[in-house]
Amino acid sequence: MAMTMNGEATLPAAKDVVWAKLNDPEVLKACIPGCEQLTMDDVTHLSAIVKVKLGPVKATFKGKVELSELDPPNGYRISGEGESGIAGFAKGGARVHLSDAEGGQTLLRYDVEAQVGGKLMQLGSRLIDSVSKKLADEFFANFAKAVSEG
Repeated sequence: MAMTMNGEATLPAAKDVVWAKLNDPEVLKACIPGCEQLTMDDVTHLSAIVKVKLGPVKATFKGKVELSELDPPNGYRISGEGESGIAGFAKGGARVHLSDAEGGQTLLRYDVEAQVGGKLMQLGSRLIDSVSKKLADEFFANFAKAVSEG
């Protein structure tokens, strides 16, 4: 099952600060809902363990993330995939673009494409879309707070 999602968030910091935080595994780990581990394998590869609850299904995903099309401090493409045993898999990517906004703030835009398979597909696209939007909103609220704290 494929899904797409896009959105934007105005963040209370300059573009170079937002860029630095987007590339800091400790900041990302603290902001990603359910993230238990996020480690930098090298400058463009990370490993992650994330626990999520999708309706009645609780799953722990172990996966790899790659950063590509790096254009500091304007954006990048992030792609990855994770496995969760019987629950299934998720894979996808996002384009992240940063631009200057009024008052020294930064506008972050994102376009996400993802696929899920296995038991997760049985949940239906409406539930997966709803949970994905909730998790994205939670991430950006956490990230805005992290960025504003300097």
